[in-house]
Amino acid sequence: MRGLSDHMSIGERIAFYRKRRGYTQEVLAGLVGRSTDWLAKAESGRRQPPRIDMLGELARILRVPLGDLVGQPVLMEDDQQQDDVPAVREALMSPRRLSRLLFGPEADAQLPMPAPVATTVEQRWADYQGGRLGTVIAALPGLLQSAQELEDRASRSATERRDCWAVSARTHHLAATTLAKVGESDISWLAAERAMRAADESGDPLVLASAARSGTHALLANGRYDAAMELGDTTAAWLTQRVEDSDPEALSLLGMIHLRAAIAAARQQDRGTTTSLLNRAEELADRLGSDENYWQTGFGPTNVILHRISAELDLDNISYVVAHGEVDVDHMPPERGVSHRIDYARALSLAGRNDDAFGELRKAERTSPQLVRNNPRVRETLRDLVKNAPVTGGARSSELFTMAQRCRAVQ
Repeated sequence: MRGLSDHMSIGERIAFYRKRRGYTQEVLAGLVGRSTDWLAKAESGRRQPPRIDMLGELARILRVPLGDLVGQPVLMEDDQQQDDVPAVREALMSPRRLSRLLFGPEADAQLPMPAPVATTVEQRWADYQGGRLGTVIAALPGLLQSAQELEDRASRSATERRDCWAVSARTHHLAATTLAKVGESDISWLAAERAMRAADESGDPLVLASAARSGTHALLANGRYDAAMELGDTTAAWLTQRVEDSDPEALSLLGMIHLRAAIAAARQQDRGTTTSLLNRAEELADRLGSDENYWQTGFGPTNVILHRISAELDLDNISYVVAHGEVDVDHMPPERGVSHRIDYARALSLAGRNDDAFGELRKAERTSPQLVRNNPRVRETLRDLVKNAPVTGGARSSELFTMAQRCRAVQ
């Protein structure tokens, strides 16, 4: 955790930062256009945590990152402890990254070829989709170094220039998406910016469209929903003019851009835009015809359904999520399936179906412990389940409390 205790609820975090800023409940409530009673109940846990759009407004007024209010995910794998995010930060913030003219490649440096690095990057993408985030984090410092060397190679070799920049873009995209997933929103944006710069240099429209997804991930992680929508809209318009209508890779990338923008709109409580973007993605999925995984998008009809459910959760339409959340995700990339189960469990908990919610969380944890343990939405759901569990609940209550401890939702 980068900051407050993992065990604190969202309400407790709001109260902590409010007091640190010297605001009374009355003052902060007035600044966000709510009653003092509303804020008091939110801070004490006597009502559900504020919606994501209100949390974003609270974070802006309290001048803290959104993640500090919701509780950052913390990468932790009990058996290997693969959590060397500082090494990734160091690789991204090396002074050699600031100016190729000032530093340049070392005279005797053996610069890598793009093909072997590309193979390794795609293997790590497979790890990401498989929920093995620790493996990705462990590999990123070396991959980022290789990406920098490929950029150096691009300046020397005209024939390899395009491929070198494309592999750099894919590497930085992987870094940005992974870092956003584990709560490192600031350096996620840095990696996304470099992904798009490298994609620009590659001159490949599909590479740029893929890199733009990393930008939407980073902006969403930073609570910049308007900016995420703007990037999505601009990318979609640009890509549509430059690709063949029948190209399945382009259909997949364009579809995912619409889906990411739809989530941004939902977090802004803009139902009309959300629905429009989801419908555009659905049309592209229908043209694609099946669930595919071009460019690690996992795009197809099922992914549209999952994003529609996730958007409805952000729009506070709990009844819709409960009614439509039982979706077969076994054929989907584990990262996508686990994310859906976490959303579904949250809605089931809010609807009072506590046993079903716990069952979904257990399925998700069995699929990918790293994606579940220390996820802030999981922690909030487990706290609610523990609070509502019977005092003498037998084996089920014992399993619930043990999982809550394992995910650091309770002490």
